[in-house]
Amino acid sequence: EPRATSHITQMIQLMQTLIDNGAAYAPGNGDVYLEVRKLNSYLTLSRQKLDDLLPAGDADDKNKRDVRDFALWKAAKAGEPSWPTPWGDGRPGWHLECSAMAHAYLGEAFDIHGGGLDLIFPHHENEIAQSEAAGYGFARIWMHNAWVTTSGEKMSKSLGNSLQVREILKKFRGIELRWYLGSAHYRSMLEFSFDALEESATAFRRIESFLHRAKELIGAVPEKKISPQFAALMDDDLAVPQVLALVSEWLKQGNSAISANDTKVVASAAADVRGTLEILGCDPFDPVFAGSEKRSDQAMDGLIALLLEQREAARNRKDFAAADAIRDRIASLGIVIEDTPTGPRWSVQDRKSTRLNSSHVSESRMPSSA
Repeated sequence: EPRATSHITQMIQLMQTLIDNGAAYAPGNGDVYLEVRKLNSYLTLSRQKLDDLLPAGDADDKNKRDVRDFALWKAAKAGEPSWPTPWGDGRPGWHLECSAMAHAYLGEAFDIHGGGLDLIFPHHENEIAQSEAAGYGFARIWMHNAWVTTSGEKMSKSLGNSLQVREILKKFRGIELRWYLGSAHYRSMLEFSFDALEESATAFRRIESFLHRAKELIGAVPEKKISPQFAALMDDDLAVPQVLALVSEWLKQGNSAISANDTKVVASAAADVRGTLEILGCDPFDPVFAGSEKRSDQAMDGLIALLLEQREAARNRKDFAAADAIRDRIASLGIVIEDTPTGPRWSVQDRKSTRLNSSHVSESRMPSSA
């Protein structure tokens, strides 16, 4: 995580190169500007025309050769930090530091440059301009992400409409929030709402439930496999929405195979699903997600297991009223019981946290009607 203030020397070297190449000039007041009309490729990223650009309201028309020229270096002002250069004390412009630091760590050209849509102009255009004017190739691929919005506006700290992650995590698990935020294509806006987050979290719990059931059936944590279909979709500009549709198909196949006790198909579908979830950063078997709740989970496992043992004992003695009372008491705590051929399973389905228990209180077969 390099700091701009540690790379003033590289910025000065870049400005000197640009001046030597005839692309930049220092008018003598401590500023240094890039002369944009000398750049053939300027504005190719945003596909604008130079003459259509409106100058900034505070544009300096005294020292610039063209009001659209942008500052590489700004003369020192009282109360602002400054550094010495051959053209006067001052500080770097917004764009200069990025090109200088990219060149220092990534060389004259690198593969991928990311950033928000709002940075295409002027920031990314000006990065390209000053880098290419110095003779560097700069970025080969540009990937611009859209925003998380609320009420149609970009969610940002400056607008005062952002949500703190720690507040959302009081209602949802981190893995569910990550799944929701990653569900939209990176170039598409994501309109945030708690209802949409709840719907997404519910869908993720179904995937999570399948993986735990698969683990029970095959007797081990599912392997991870990168499906050729998944790889092809990700190679196509990270087509995550289509990937989620693919996961849904695997889920249907896997659940049908569980009902048919087809361990081979279950293992294959689970491996495809888990391999995909790992790449998307949402593998429920990843210790990153499981570790923080391990101790509390163990305590809950013990308590629920005790209640389920009492419920099973009541059913065995045909005291179905008592069994139903225990079930209802468990349900009132937000815990859902599912009777399976190999014993009862339980899951927490409330908004605050949802986790799945893949262990059984016994191996006895139980009817599903109690």
